[in-house]
Amino acid sequence: MRRRIGVVGTGGYLPRSIRTNSEVAPAASVTPEWIVERTGVRHRHQAAPDQAASDLAAEAVRAALDCAGLDAAQLDLLILATSTPDELGPSSACRVQALLGARNAVAFDVSAACSGWLFASRVAHDWLAGDPTSRYAAVVGCEVYSPFIDAADRATAVLFADGAAAAVLAPVAHDEGFGAIRLGSDGTHASDVLIPAGGSRRPASPTTLTDGGHRIFMNGRAVRDFILELFPAAVHSALDASGLTLDQIDLVVTHQPNPVLLRSAARALGLPEERLVIVGEEVGNIGAGSLPFGLAHAAAAGRVKPGDRVLLVAFGAGVTWGSTVLIWSGTANVARSPLLDLQLQQSA
Repeated sequence: MRRRIGVVGTGGYLPRSIRTNSEVAPAASVTPEWIVERTGVRHRHQAAPDQAASDLAAEAVRAALDCAGLDAAQLDLLILATSTPDELGPSSACRVQALLGARNAVAFDVSAACSGWLFASRVAHDWLAGDPTSRYAAVVGCEVYSPFIDAADRATAVLFADGAAAAVLAPVAHDEGFGAIRLGSDGTHASDVLIPAGGSRRPASPTTLTDGGHRIFMNGRAVRDFILELFPAAVHSALDASGLTLDQIDLVVTHQPNPVLLRSAARALGLPEERLVIVGEEVGNIGAGSLPFGLAHAAAAGRVKPGDRVLLVAFGAGVTWGSTVLIWSGTANVARSPLLDLQLQQSA
């Protein structure tokens, strides 16, 4: 029998700088009230000029390791999910490894946009389940979107932000941990959300800089339709795989693209809002960091206890998606909320 793999610690990190709707709205030619009404987002965090994705990711992994009571040298695997790496190469996970001193960890990136953390968790899960010599894996989702945002584009400027969150995965009891992690992709919609320039198709040039090719483009209507169609399908896929009904789920944690849209999708599914984790109002859309940040915040807020069934749903550009049911482990430790940490830092 393969080992059961679950979460034994979580952590998150948010940059200190906060941009309010009053600061974002004028350049996007909207009002602060419009942003709240259409998206639900009130605040978004912005990395400092000297902070790259690996810096934020390393802080999140440190928090998750502290939560799990582990040292970085105990990690066997370190996977970073991001769409905004430090450089095109090497893997930013290697930067994180160096920052942490995780000298024994195999480190690499996974690129699956906002679904990245769940894709990376599948890799880590199967790695640990199939290799008895490996015990601990850190899976971190992180984005530094702010350098790629066009402040005048209301479709993206009001939503995207910076942040990171991580989980430590390890063997757990036979009745705990991840169930089947189901993933999917449909590349025919790859152009719905992307950063068009900077890769091998359109390398950086004076032309790409002039035409804004290094900024995030999003077809808002196509993305909305995708989420409303995908959300119930992903939920039912995880329920079918686990043999559970929605009534047997204690908590639902998803990617946080837009709190208003997320609530609408939940209502259409018949999911009570009190069982849905929403953090996007305070952090915006932090891409691959969104789902693990929601999980870390829920754990810190006492919304999960050992034995609880947590339904995880991810969806993002590519397009990509995935879902699973995670049985919360009795060995999982709880860290303080990253949001509370930031408030304490700012008041100090």
